[in-house]
Amino acid sequence: MDTKKFEAVLVLLVPQVVQLIVENCGGDEVAAARDFYSSQVYALLEQENTKLWHLSPLTLFHMYDEERKTGSFSVPEEA
Repeated sequence: MDTKKFEAVLVLLVPQVVQLIVENCGGDEVAAARDFYSSQVYALLEQENTKLWHLSPLTLFHMYDEERKTGSFSVPEEA
């Protein structure tokens, strides 16, 4: 995938994940975005070759939530 298309996918995915964080974990969008951007899930998501961008926002949220609660997370098979 070329860089512009990949960036467009991130622009669509990240706000949806941030909204799920707000809805399920509380807080505001700024704090949720800051927490998500500093997560290992996001670090992998922003690497096109990991193919995490294929996952749904809900799946990415669950990965983030697992990381937040346990300090680690697993990548689903479909990634």
